[in-house]
Amino acid sequence: MTLPTPAEVRDTASTLPPLYRAVWRWHFYAGLLVLPFMVLLALTGGTYLLKDELNAVFYRSYLTVEAKGGHALQASDLVARATAYLPGTVTAYFPPASDTASATVTIKAETGKQRVYVNPYDGRILGKLDDGGAAQSPFMLFIRKIHSLDYFGWIANRVIEIVAGWAIILVVSGIYLWWPRGRNVGSFNIRGDAKRRPFWRDLHAVTGLYAGAFIFFLAITGLPWSGFWGGKVNTYANETGLGYPTGYWDDVPVSAVPMKDAMTQTSWSYENAPMPQSTPTGASTFGLDRAVALFEKLGIHKGYAIDLPQSPEGVYTASVYPDDINFERIIHLDQYSGKVLFDAGFRELGPIGKAIEWGVSVHMGQQFGRANQLVMLATCIAIIMMSIAAVVMWWQRRPKGSLGAPRYPTEYRLARGVIAILVVAGLLFPLVGLSILVALAIDVLSQEAFRPRQA
Repeated sequence: MTLPTPAEVRDTASTLPPLYRAVWRWHFYAGLLVLPFMVLLALTGGTYLLKDELNAVFYRSYLTVEAKGGHALQASDLVARATAYLPGTVTAYFPPASDTASATVTIKAETGKQRVYVNPYDGRILGKLDDGGAAQSPFMLFIRKIHSLDYFGWIANRVIEIVAGWAIILVVSGIYLWWPRGRNVGSFNIRGDAKRRPFWRDLHAVTGLYAGAFIFFLAITGLPWSGFWGGKVNTYANETGLGYPTGYWDDVPVSAVPMKDAMTQTSWSYENAPMPQSTPTGASTFGLDRAVALFEKLGIHKGYAIDLPQSPEGVYTASVYPDDINFERIIHLDQYSGKVLFDAGFRELGPIGKAIEWGVSVHMGQQFGRANQLVMLATCIAIIMMSIAAVVMWWQRRPKGSLGAPRYPTEYRLARGVIAILVVAGLLFPLVGLSILVALAIDVLSQEAFRPRQA
């Protein structure tokens, strides 16, 4: 079963419901609006899914050491070796995550924030790289920022929200257009000629049928990171106690600095939580070695990062975000007494926080291991395939001198169901709603929407 071509629509206009034609038109507009972004997101997202594998290949000499079976040097010794190599202010330390992993020291130097990699057994410097943050390498940080459009400013970042909303419209409208209505579903004409439209229609529609639910999932779970909608949901969740556990700060001094501005890595739920403060006692700080010992004693999962205090009121912070979100955890220690000021993770979150953190983990291909990663990667490939097929279909059937949009039904009143769906989408996602209004205005001004046409 395939979608009808424009010629087929003209031949069978009397049998196609006006609602179908209206949905088809808006499916076309949605694809026109977001297709370039969808391809970009699929390419960068698919690459980022392979973050650990690509980092292990590209940065092997920095990240990997030979396991010697002996005891590693103390953290303070490794930090001393790193600062002798690159003078500056130490902001974070990453203990080796395994017997074959290097130790990492983040240093704020004159050349910017750098990561120095050290062999934990003999203290040998393996090299330095620009700080990659949670992406763990400069290349992956570049991919991550392209994926979120951070490189293009806050306006472009808001475009991500619009793209996600329209992607949802694409999925819903595409499923409606592909609904069987008494015909076979999910078939693909393997004998189709790639030079003909039926082949590309089948490739686009069948791929969309099977990948639609996953594309919908990626769009929904990507929205929490959007600047506008995600920020509003984060604020609502935390103010209502449905996000991070607010009771943890009842008896702890806190600063006005959010965790996202003071930590090397944090999660969506905790990024706006306040940083606790140490209470100066006149004594000196107890040092990194004791901090490492305390974090290990508290049973934090391997692969954690330690942010060092940067002021007399600063704290030692350990944070870890392994593939299994049940082990996500943040621990803040008073730098003088070693008192635990905050110790929480996924399990302490409210329902909204848990739902979003789980969704983000699956979105990034982590929660269910390799299968999760491969399914998300296959979805990214499906998006690229569908986008290519859509462009080829449009190119093959476009009328000369026209955009080639499907014609709107002459009986506009019967297409009000489409308007209702778009209104609901606009209310749930305000920026998407604004873009819908703009699209409607363009449609009206072009005299395509309401002009009666002869089928």
